[in-house]
Formats: sequence, C-alpha cells, structure tokens
Amino acid sequence: MTAATPATSYRAGFLPDIASTREYFGAWAKLSVLQYFVAEAAVIAAWAGPEPYDRRTGFISDLGAVQCGIHEDRDVCSPLHALMNASFVLQGLGMVLGALFLSSALLCVAARPGVRLAFGAGHRGPWFTALAAKVLTFTAGAGTVIVGLVPEDVGWFAVHLTGAVMFFLGGALALLLLGALWLRQSPLGWFILSCGAVSLVALALGGITGMRVPEPGTLERFTGYPVTTGLAAAGLVIAQRVRRELKVRKAARAAAHARPTGVM
Repeated sequence: MTAATPATSYRAGFLPDIASTREYFGAWAKLSVLQYFVAEAAVIAAWAGPEPYDRRTGFISDLGAVQCGIHEDRDVCSPLHALMNASFVLQGLGMVLGALFLSSALLCVAARPGVRLAFGAGHRGPWFTALAAKVLTFTAGAGTVIVGLVPEDVGWFAVHLTGAVMFFLGGALALLLLGALWLRQSPLGWFILSCGAVSLVALALGGITGMRVPEPGTLERFTGYPVTTGLAAAGLVIAQRVRRELKVRKAARAAAHARPTGVM
C-alpha cells in the first residue's frame, strides 16, 4: 500500500517544482505591498490642511494631491504627496512583478505542501483559476501605478479614477479566485476569500452611493485595505513555501556531496 495523498481537490498528478529564485522574488514582490501602510501613516502625519486628516472622512487620493487648495468640495494639502504617489507606484509594481514571476502551478499548490496537480480535461479548472488570478493581480497593479503617476488634481481625473477602479475591482476578484483555489488546502483560503468579498461589497456600495456616505474614507478603506492585506498574506504564504522547498533542495545537495563515492 502507498501513503495516501493529502485530502485536497488534486489527489493525483505531479508535484510542481517550485524551488526557484524567480518564484521567491515574486512572492516577496507581492508581500512588499505592505509598505503602503507605512507610507500612508507618514503622509497623514504631515498633513497640512485646515482640518486634521481623518481616515473616516478623508479620501486616500487626497494624500497624493499635488497642490494645496480646494479639490471638489475638500480642502486638501499634503506636503508629502510625492511619498504617497511613490508608494502607490511601488505597490503597483509589487503586484505586477508578483503576477509575472509567480507561476500558475505554484498558485495552485502554495497553501499546502504535498498537493499534487493533474493535467487533462477534468483538471483544467485550477489552472484557469490561477491564471485568471494572475491576470487580475496584474491589472490591479497596473491600476495602482496609474493612480500614483496621475494624481487626482493634475487635470486627468478620469484616468486617475480608472486606475483606482482597476486596483479595487481587479484586486478583489483576484483574491476571490485565489481564496477559492486554496479553500481545501488551508484555513487561510477563507481569510483571502473574505478579503476579496469585503472589498467587492464595499466597491459596490461606493458605486451605488457615489461615495456620498457619512464616512467615505472608511468605505474607501474597506475597499482598498483588504486587497493590500490579502495579497500580502498570500505573498507571505508563498514565500514561506518556496523558502522551505529551497532549503530542502539545498540540504539534499549537501547530503549528496557528502555521501561517500565508494571504496575500491
């Protein structure tokens, strides 16, 4: 009798080779999106508007506004706007690089060691799901780069808004797909799925109300924060998995070199 395979949706097939520097770099690129929270806190601390910045009522994009003055009906002044916009760009690049360097095979199995993949007509769902998650993550990252390069008050607000929607919608859908992919592998699948669901519901509410709510900043952060948090959590899990595989491979090589070659 052979040992039973893990109780997952992939009971047969092959174990993909995920011990690569490329995958490790992609995982850390995804995890790097957490720098956004540090940058946002620093920019808020330097806010110079007539009223203190409040996360509950202040829009995130106001932190990247280049000019001090009235934007729509808000009096904004963000001396560290360059830092905020650079953070947007770096966050977007982290997502784009994560999407490019992480393989679909790795995304299918990263949440649990020992999970196997299978080819064939009956096993295409996970591959397509992982690929779609990669494309949506890339889209979200590109949108965030646009937000950073085109602040809300430079005259191209439609472009800025398009980038924001790409980030919110692409990120939320990517988390929903990745969470569904990992549900049977790890409890973390539920967390990532929840992040995507919260973001998508908040985005829908923002679209329905036109952000005309008592606390628009809170609603916007319920849209954006879960995307950043969920992607970072996925990046951490993937980085740990790849690092473990790299250590196993390194130990195996060391053992092979230390093994006696035989006596004549």
